[in-house]
Amino acid sequence: MQIYMVGGAVRDRLLGRPVNDHDWVVVGARPEDMVARGFVPVGRDFPVFLHPETHEEYALARTERKSGRGYRGFVVQASPDVTLEEDLSRRDLTINAIAASADWTGAEGLFDPYGGARDLERRVLRHVTDAFREDPVRILRVARFAARFTGFTVAPETMALMREMVRSGEADHLVAERVWQELSRGLMEEKPSRMFDVLRACGALAVVLPEVERLWGVPQRAEHHPEVDTGVHLMMVLDMAARLSAPLAVRFACLTHDLGKGTTPADVLPRHIGHEQRSSKLLKAVAERLRVPVDCRELADVVAREHGNIHRSGELGAAALVRLLERCDAIRKPARLDEVLLACECDARGRLGFEDTPYPQRARLNAALAVVQSVATSTIAARAASMGVTGQKVGEMIHAARVQAVADWLRGG
Repeated sequence: MQIYMVGGAVRDRLLGRPVNDHDWVVVGARPEDMVARGFVPVGRDFPVFLHPETHEEYALARTERKSGRGYRGFVVQASPDVTLEEDLSRRDLTINAIAASADWTGAEGLFDPYGGARDLERRVLRHVTDAFREDPVRILRVARFAARFTGFTVAPETMALMREMVRSGEADHLVAERVWQELSRGLMEEKPSRMFDVLRACGALAVVLPEVERLWGVPQRAEHHPEVDTGVHLMMVLDMAARLSAPLAVRFACLTHDLGKGTTPADVLPRHIGHEQRSSKLLKAVAERLRVPVDCRELADVVAREHGNIHRSGELGAAALVRLLERCDAIRKPARLDEVLLACECDARGRLGFEDTPYPQRARLNAALAVVQSVATSTIAARAASMGVTGQKVGEMIHAARVQAVADWLRGG
């Protein structure tokens, strides 16, 4: 039995990046050998075991043979006869196909049959073997790594292979869970726009997210969006979200906030009248198709519907401000409002020349919410009961009191 560190841990250590998790491959062992040493089996599709003390994953060396479409169409063989080189050959990129001995201290402890260390030095994302074409998820992974390693480029032959995979229909067999898994990880990387650059370049974006793909080439009013092109603006918004360390739900909201602009009738361009409601409808379809978590889809819906009103909220009076807060469900979910406002700030600052412009709407609306929350609703309800007022009328009295409180605050401000 021989044990090697593989994959991201080796790659990141060579790059001088933090290593948070270790993956290990075991050569020359059978499942019963692992169990006899106290390892706990967890793999369903192939033999993976947890170390009895560290709980890190140890996988038996294996090979894969294509048996159908998509990432599930594989026959896996794990046996003591599978070599380390054979195991590494099934991996996606050369930079992820480097192994190191368990006591690795220097270059002499590396096993690098596919030139991964060289590609790390050259800052290249290159597929290991032609077997790359057998798993369409690898297209998404390359795009995600481009967003993480911002100084790396995709090798021309790898880009050509991904284009061929898309043309042959292999990308059509991507399943929702894997698309969302890779998309959500890519959104959280250092420069999310690079993920979409790669997906567009190989044609995969039109397959997995056609609602986003159609935004490129859609003009918008230059006085509001100096970059003019909606797709270019969207990428700037995503990168601003990364710059502001926004959480995943905010970044997904940024991705989907302008989807409706892709369906604007040509005769009204570059205006986008009513795009907010169209965006809301489209993002709901995307969220359903990709099985996006509820918190992400709910936040994205509020941002899609209300981002224009939030941008203009400095012009609103007391009654309109309270109605806006109510539509955002801010009174019931105050913590979510700040995430909505963060997404709107990313939208406002994700424009040419506006990257460092303050966004006062965020502080103003949070302050207005604090005023609304200060209204003693229980006191109003008690007064209403003493007057014999019930039902909807009580809600109207509370709403009126909130509007009055905001009006007083505005006059004082």
